Amino acid sequence: MKNSRVLYWSVTIALGGFLFGFDTAVISGAEQAIQKVWQLDDFSHGLAVAIALYGTVIGALFGGIPADAIGRKQTLFWVAALYLISALGSALATDQYLFMFFRLIGGIGVGASSVVAPMYISEIAPAKNRGTMVAMFQFNVVFGILIAYVSNYLLEGINEQAWRWMLGIEALPALFFLIMVLRVPRSPRWLLVKKGNEEEAREVLELINPAEVENSITAIKQSISKEVKTGFRHIMTGKYNFQLLLVFLFAMFNQLSGINAIIYYAPRIFNLTGLGTSSALLSTSGIGLLNLIFTMIGMAIIDRAGRKLLMYIGSFGLIATLGLVSYSFYAESFGAVPLYLFAYISFFAMSQGAVIWVFISEIFPNDVRALGQSFGCFIHWFMAAVIANIFPVVVSAFDPSMIFAFFGLMMFFQLIYVWRMMPETKGKSLEELSEELTVKKKELATL
Repeated sequence: MKNSRVLYWSVTIALGGFLFGFDTAVISGAEQAIQKVWQLDDFSHGLAVAIALYGTVIGALFGGIPADAIGRKQTLFWVAALYLISALGSALATDQYLFMFFRLIGGIGVGASSVVAPMYISEIAPAKNRGTMVAMFQFNVVFGILIAYVSNYLLEGINEQAWRWMLGIEALPALFFLIMVLRVPRSPRWLLVKKGNEEEAREVLELINPAEVENSITAIKQSISKEVKTGFRHIMTGKYNFQLLLVFLFAMFNQLSGINAIIYYAPRIFNLTGLGTSSALLSTSGIGLLNLIFTMIGMAIIDRAGRKLLMYIGSFGLIATLGLVSYSFYAESFGAVPLYLFAYISFFAMSQGAVIWVFISEIFPNDVRALGQSFGCFIHWFMAAVIANIFPVVVSAFDPSMIFAFFGLMMFFQLIYVWRMMPETKGKSLEELSEELTVKKKELATL
């Protein structure tokens, strides 16, 4: 990456992913203590854990609205504020309802961040580096997950209020992100498409790539739809049905892999195999470390190997590892389950994990990108919330072997989706992709 400014801006915005990951995973170390403190039944416990994910559904669904209205940068500032309020509030909560309220606020921040941060990076990144740069968001997500796991392990057992420290420590990176996001420019594509501010857009594009300013401005102007833009009604006219179907299926399969059930309930799953609490938390930290390492591998090759090849590798790997975990629970032979889960997270991280935010941020045209990103993130987080909420109930009602077999079956269907529908998006400008997907839609319609 030759432009250090663009790299700096991307890294700064990707810090929103760190908070996303930390906020998502930190509950894994506190969830059992919370259940005991407030004596929650399985459903209430699942709701207390999943309430943040319901917040992400709200944040994802509506995050594209402020992203278009006040801009990507300003929206991320308020996202940082939500993270900060949530961390302090949930750590100091005196009852389950206050706890759920503040976790809900944090979830709204996560959902909005998953919409706006990858979108901002995709709009400032050169086409040849876009996959790697947007994947930095996912790298920070898994780095945040790892730090949350390690933090939980270190804080576990300090006193009976350890769970409050686990949740409250997030306030420090949230404050840092809030300050740093003020130092990045506004998105040139947003400035030109949504505000008609060519002067400021030109200034930002000069900093990104002086040699391509005129070509970039011309391409962005030509990509603007001449139809009347009326928010969600504009994207639901039928013109973008193919893109909507692509992100719907991608986001749905992402969660039907079981990833958030495993992230949220990793210590509990390891306990089912006979590991003690401390060993379970340490094994969970191993999941976080492998998640980070293989996300880095995915980042390193996504712009060379392409999005589709990574998804092929991931699909086959997830089918195999989920099948092995399912069989282990069926045979009640748990010795290799941690290894299978480590392999599972490795395949997920380098495929689904590295690709999802890149792919969703790429395939919509400039004038509806925020709303398209919101749609994809909404599906992702809606599925995540439902799965996390019902997982304790499902574990009580069904043998774990059946649950992991179901996740494996869903990955078989994902493999078919990658083979038959998913387009390759590497190395093309956002405007070129818009044109190519229109052609792809027509080709599929003739099959």
